[in-house]
Amino acid sequence: MTKILVVAPSWIGDTILAQPLLARLHEKYDDLAVDVLASSWGAPLFARMAEVRQVIDSPFGHGEFHLSRRWQLARHLKTAAYDEAIVLPNSWKSALIPFLAGIPRRTGYCGESRHALINNMHRLDKQRHPRLADRYARLADDPGDHAHFSLRRPHLQSAAEQQRAARAALDLPAAGNPIVFCPGAEYGPAKRWPARHFAALANRVGHVDDPVWLIGSPKDAHLGEKIEQACHGAALNLCGRTTLDQAIDLIASARHVVCNDSGLMHVAAALDRPLVAVFGSSSVDYTPPMSPQAKIVSLDVECSPCFMRECPKGHLRCLNDLPPERVLAALGL
Repeated sequence: MTKILVVAPSWIGDTILAQPLLARLHEKYDDLAVDVLASSWGAPLFARMAEVRQVIDSPFGHGEFHLSRRWQLARHLKTAAYDEAIVLPNSWKSALIPFLAGIPRRTGYCGESRHALINNMHRLDKQRHPRLADRYARLADDPGDHAHFSLRRPHLQSAAEQQRAARAALDLPAAGNPIVFCPGAEYGPAKRWPARHFAALANRVGHVDDPVWLIGSPKDAHLGEKIEQACHGAALNLCGRTTLDQAIDLIASARHVVCNDSGLMHVAAALDRPLVAVFGSSSVDYTPPMSPQAKIVSLDVECSPCFMRECPKGHLRCLNDLPPERVLAALGL
């Protein structure tokens, strides 16, 4: 059996876009076990991926080093006798544990001053591979190998009993297929369609007896509250009330999803839900929702994409000037 350790990325969306790599590895090896080293928040995502054998907890927060704890984790991983580690983040810290664990083949992109840590080095060709999912998937092959292959779309599993349990835990109606809005974007406000636009859209597609469900992290709770108050009961704020597992299962039963370019956008795409994705400061070419059910709405203003967390010009025209009518038309309701 070939055993490969994948060091996971740090964002929900990037985690989902890594799944085509996992599928590619299973196509390449007849007898393969893929384990993933990931933060605890990422475990629910990998648990929904059929390609993953187990998730190993990485206890390190952003920017944390803790050499002694990394050494202890590396000693534990050494006993698994992995044949290869594929390191998806570009930082040198992410490549340190596979090096300390003595994993013989350590694969990744050139990244951040880690030539001594990565011994199967790939160099990124942004023009040849503009999408992040393609860049990850290429790490299954040898450096410089540009043979064509069909990229598998991400897919998350969600069973009917999981969906029922999520609704029951949150005291939500057991029947029906709601419209779901995901108004947040962890990266920053330059990726967030304004709350007033979400509220106006909710007034068009939801009502008190059948409200839109607002789903997001605790950091999005204030956005959800603003939208809920502005549309007078046409939306129900669930932001910050769900676990990631529950969010996945609520989205899985939605009849339509509207969201920013965010992690939950990629969740909706991987669940194959009808999806309208609003893009502002980011690029559709880099992290598109990989689903035929997805529609993109963007103004394509001259300063977009800027990839900034906050609008550098202070006007955020790419999202402020994108009216709810455009999204409503894309929904087709």
